[in-house]
Amino acid sequence: QVQLVETGGGLVQAGGSLRLSCAASGRTLSTYIMAWFRHPPGKEREFVAHINRSGTRTVYTDAVKGRFTISRDNAKNTVCLQMNSLKPEDTAVYYCAASTLGVGIRNPNGYTLWGQGTQVTVSS
Repeated sequence: QVQLVETGGGLVQAGGSLRLSCAASGRTLSTYIMAWFRHPPGKEREFVAHINRSGTRTVYTDAVKGRFTISRDNAKNTVCLQMNSLKPEDTAVYYCAASTLGVGIRNPNGYTLWGQGTQVTVSS
C-alpha cells in the first residue's frame, strides 16, 4: 500500500504556470505507471497525462498537449506535472494516480492508488 500526496496547486491567472508534485511513501513508484487526472466542478474525472515506468514515454489528452509536461524522478520517488499557459478551463482538482497496468491508461478505473487531490484554479 502506497500513499500519494499532491502539492503545488493554487490560484493563478490565465497564462500563468504551476508545477504539481506527487510524492509517495512506501513502495517505490518505479513499479507503477503514473498518471494525472483532474476533476472539474460538475464533471467527471478526466485523464490528463500519463508516463511510463522508466519516464521515457508520455501521453497527454489533447486539451493539454503542448502546455503540460509530465515527468518523473524514480530516484526521488516523485512525479510532477508542469502546467504552462494555463486556461480557465484547466480549473479542477488534480489527482496523481498509480497503476500496475499498462493498458487503458485513460480510464481512471485502472488506477488503484490515488492522492488526495490539489486544487488548481485559473482566473481570467
